[in-house]
Amino acid sequence: MRYLTGGESHGPGLTAIIEGLPAGFVLKSADINRHLERRQHGYGRGTRMAIENDRVEFLSGLRFNRTIGSPLTLQIKNRDWENWHDLMAPEGREPDQTARLSRPRPGHADLAGGLKYDHDDLRLTLERSSARETAIRVAVGSVGRLLLEKFGVIIYSHIISIGPVEAAIESSEIPRLTDCIKNSSLHCADQQAEEKMIGEIEKARAEGDTLGGILELIITGLPPGLGSHVQWDRRLDGRLAGAVMSIQGIKGVEIGSGFQAAALRGSKIHDPIEIRKESGISRPSNRAGGLEGGITNGQPLIIRAAMKPIPTLALPLPSVDWNTGEKVSGATERSDVCAVPAAAVVAEAAAAWELAVAFREKFAGDYIEEVEAAYKYYMKRVNKRLRRKQ
Repeated sequence: MRYLTGGESHGPGLTAIIEGLPAGFVLKSADINRHLERRQHGYGRGTRMAIENDRVEFLSGLRFNRTIGSPLTLQIKNRDWENWHDLMAPEGREPDQTARLSRPRPGHADLAGGLKYDHDDLRLTLERSSARETAIRVAVGSVGRLLLEKFGVIIYSHIISIGPVEAAIESSEIPRLTDCIKNSSLHCADQQAEEKMIGEIEKARAEGDTLGGILELIITGLPPGLGSHVQWDRRLDGRLAGAVMSIQGIKGVEIGSGFQAAALRGSKIHDPIEIRKESGISRPSNRAGGLEGGITNGQPLIIRAAMKPIPTLALPLPSVDWNTGEKVSGATERSDVCAVPAAAVVAEAAAAWELAVAFREKFAGDYIEEVEAAYKYYMKRVNKRLRRKQ
């Protein structure tokens, strides 16, 4: 499976084309819109979220809620396009010099993109590099997620930290705390930590600053055997890290014990393999995070990602005018103070898509019943191996 997206932050809308879905797979826009709505929420979000009301539309590849095997086209319209029609028109006259963006923001793609594409107006970089693009990626990832859910895969996420405040919650606790996370304005399972996080966000807001944090994904129900060790680009850990790292603002990704493993001896970090009378082959721990040798091993997949503070500041950092060389402050745009909860939803989608691609590689078929048959045959064989008794 593969996809491409198109669209700008303040253009008419965002579009994606997905190829490779099996025919006969049931899709409903409401199931995708639920995750689009989650992406728009979270304490610390900006005023843009009050304008947009993201809803996906299917333009091709679906008939009466079932895929037909041809490319699936998705679209999300930008309601804010009405306010930007003159500045972002696909055809017509360019705006005069005063309407062009010439103050690159430190930490954003403005300067690097302007150099790469030789733009006079840095808005041409801003519009596509903006995190607004993640809306359509959530829609695409939600399609992959729905395919995985059909086979018992469940994706959880929660916030580990905002700024200096850390939540005191273990990964293994998250599945039973979903209601707590759902009711949290910061997608955090630790209520005491959440109160302190909100305090940090308000302090940053008052000072014209922004905050980052760390999010965690826990994915259960994955079959062993997704991904492969035989080529570097088939290793699922690398593919997942790349997918999550591609999200705007993400600066670090780890799987399982991650960086902590570097400080420990091998005897303290690797998960023993046991045979139990009642369950057969199993493991007492999951420090590998569900992946070994680039292949899922049947345990929960654990991914953590670090998001930097958003580079658009109410009190901007020093910069240089792109056209005159004059010392100026970086440009200010409508922005969030903290978008880590939203990034967690985007990370769910990014991981879901990559896992769905690996799932389809393992369980091929042109229609959904064919995929189901391949999955059932494989799992029957795997369970027979795993359930060897002592």
